[in-house]
Amino acid sequence: MALATTAALAAPLAWVRIAPADVARWHVDPMEVERVPQAPRRGGWLVRTGPANAAPSVFDTDPATLLSAFDEIARATPRTRALFESPAEGRVTYVTRSPVAGFPDYTSVKAVPEAGGAALMIWARQRFGVADMGVNRKRVEAWIAALEDRLPRR
Repeated sequence: MALATTAALAAPLAWVRIAPADVARWHVDPMEVERVPQAPRRGGWLVRTGPANAAPSVFDTDPATLLSAFDEIARATPRTRALFESPAEGRVTYVTRSPVAGFPDYTSVKAVPEAGGAALMIWARQRFGVADMGVNRKRVEAWIAALEDRLPRR
């Protein structure tokens, strides 16, 4: 009985770690996201021009340089790796896993020309559950702050 209970509890946690990631579903253009999360604690963080949770910072550089600097910051984050890259489109989607259970959060980033410089459009969201408790917002804001320390803003 104890073995069956343990297996029943472990199976969902194992699935969280081994479930395949459908690139077509998760590697999205942040400018094409239809819904804007109404409550930041309930489902992701959207940074872009237009309807969003926050407006993007504009940097005094080109999109390729901006994305490269951002990529270094994101990949240096513990438990974060690139899921898929579209260099020709200036897009990357990252997966960041929670420390204990390994829940995946997906962050899609697109570098675009903006106001004589470049900006990042970012859509960060959780895969499982209905609430992210603000972790996607905190991660994105930390990445942007690190980027602002590296590159001049417009």
